[in-house]
Amino acid sequence: MSSTLNLTMQLISLASVTPDDAGCQQVIADRLKKFNFKTEHLRFGEVDNLWARYGTQSPLIVFAGHTDVVPTGPVEDWTTDPFQPMVRDGYLYGRGAADMKSGLAAMIVAAENFIQKNPIFTGSIAFLITSDEEGPSIDGTKKVIEKLVDRKEKIDYCIVGEASSEKKVGDQIRVGRRGSLHGKLTIHGKQGHVAFPHLAKNPIHDSAAALSELAHEIWDKGNEYFPATTFQISNIHAGTGAANVIPGSLNVLFNFRFSTAVTIDELQTRVKTILEKHKLSFEIEWDASAQPFLTQQGKLVHAVQKTIKDVLNIETVLSTGGGTSDGRFIAATGAEVIELGPVNATVHQANECVSVKDLDVLTEVYEKILENLFL
Repeated sequence: MSSTLNLTMQLISLASVTPDDAGCQQVIADRLKKFNFKTEHLRFGEVDNLWARYGTQSPLIVFAGHTDVVPTGPVEDWTTDPFQPMVRDGYLYGRGAADMKSGLAAMIVAAENFIQKNPIFTGSIAFLITSDEEGPSIDGTKKVIEKLVDRKEKIDYCIVGEASSEKKVGDQIRVGRRGSLHGKLTIHGKQGHVAFPHLAKNPIHDSAAALSELAHEIWDKGNEYFPATTFQISNIHAGTGAANVIPGSLNVLFNFRFSTAVTIDELQTRVKTILEKHKLSFEIEWDASAQPFLTQQGKLVHAVQKTIKDVLNIETVLSTGGGTSDGRFIAATGAEVIELGPVNATVHQANECVSVKDLDVLTEVYEKILENLFL
């Protein structure tokens, strides 16, 4: 059993459902201390965070990730216990196998291997690990970055170990992410009896055309690096549950995943304009959970491209797809940020798994990136 597989299994066995770290970060800290990392446990609210650094010189490269996982869902949907890691037919099964305990393990083993071979080099290696990535993302990476900025600890490069690969390790890396804007829309009507609709005002009927227009609106066409902005209604609720009562209000939850081709203010204004055009009485609560970011294509991106070509003999695709990640908090400091991790085909699913061979491949890739940056 390789070191990366062994560590991944150890981490999966700790049921760290967000925001509970369940001891994962202590396991990691204990390993890194043996390689002369200076470790700090930073707890904010209910969230555990680990900052571990080897060296004091610049440039500083940070491996970032999270120990928390999403809930398992019905255990009966799993072939084996989600928190008892199992290797079967060349795959490691368990909650967090792909998202992202395998990425964490590969980064840790890669750093250990690199330091064993190169104890002295010009630069520093650090780990920023949180238990708040799958949750609200308030007391995790965001708070740690604020602390680092306050003490002028500058990050130059960052690799986030999220499951970025599509079909094989390294076939794509994330060099940015779309922004996320949530809206909670309330359409006001007037409750009444379905037999007397002239005495009521049905917000479902009144809003149907406006919601259809919002769903079919072209918000932008994207740009060189980002696909077009998308709008999705995720929840609609109205009524008392009775079949003979016209509801007094309609509640709609929706989300924009948006590119750098449009701003939050523009999206909010355009939504309001469409609703007003249909003469609706409404209120909207907005929550901008993430701004889009695109990293500069500098030394890190080039080192990663070269490594993937040398080790895997493939040309990696630069992507900004997928959801959000904690990379957005790190990119905001001016650091060059990429996401590179295992295949994402089973993340958040029952029977989540990762190829056992990919664990060692990913470890080698991370180690070679360090060599290309520092040696």
